[in-house]
Amino acid sequence: MPNIHRVTFPVRSYECDFYGHVNQVNYLRYMQEAAVSASAAVGYDETHYAQLNAIWFIRELEIEYFNPLKMGDSVNIATWVGDFRRVRSRRFYEMTRAADNQPVVKASVDWVYLNRSTGLPQQIPDEMAAAFVPDTAERAQEAERRAKFPEAPPKPAGAFTMKRRVEWRDIDAAQHVNNANYLAFMEESGVEAAAARDWPFDRMQSHNIGIMARKHHIEYRLQATLGEELDVTTYLAELRRSTVNRIYLIHRASDNALVAQSCSQFMCVNLARGTLMRFPEDFIRDFADSIAGETV
Repeated sequence: MPNIHRVTFPVRSYECDFYGHVNQVNYLRYMQEAAVSASAAVGYDETHYAQLNAIWFIRELEIEYFNPLKMGDSVNIATWVGDFRRVRSRRFYEMTRAADNQPVVKASVDWVYLNRSTGLPQQIPDEMAAAFVPDTAERAQEAERRAKFPEAPPKPAGAFTMKRRVEWRDIDAAQHVNNANYLAFMEESGVEAAAARDWPFDRMQSHNIGIMARKHHIEYRLQATLGEELDVTTYLAELRRSTVNRIYLIHRASDNALVAQSCSQFMCVNLARGTLMRFPEDFIRDFADSIAGETV
């Protein structure tokens, strides 16, 4: 059996957003803290990784949200390593609300093991795999090959692009943009895209409309660094009665290299009732040229 690591975090007021819920980005930060704690618990803390001249880099992340956390809640997090391949490892997460054990989040992260000096992938040591998954037989049963990240549908004419320069606050101890901050960039571009279509938050509030994240599937390609300018492009796809996918593509402005991309699903929620609602006709009309393909 893999080592299942459990931690509990309180929700702080500054982690909550416009809706009074824990912001979607902060769940990624909870996951990061839980993973650091889990690694240290089996002997692989930051000091040990520095001695190994190694670091983990997130390649792909999937997260699904169920019940929102609010200020005053506490969240229980269980995390474990699901598999090891030559240079990659997948870690799983389950979050529940401490007060009633209601599901909050399920997620998985595919990590790549890198040499700090070269930035290139290197083989995961057998003794490290044994520390996280002590059962040799389970380690031998490697997971299926990773599926290729789904290709984004072609950009519609009305795709929105936001320029964002990497700032000091975006950088972590690995000296590149922290993985959670890419989602913050995406969130910011979605807000700006809506405002550009004359749907700022105050108008949505007046219609009792909330657009809330249901799932994110993010692929990280490159590591953006301090001072680099990024182009964050976003558009919609597969608009249904009360859900829609939003595509995000983050490119480095200097050479148009793809840094990160996401296919994310959002829900249209009636804020007064807290239930799903149909996207209003005028909302669909105003976003029509930024929707890839046909409305479902």
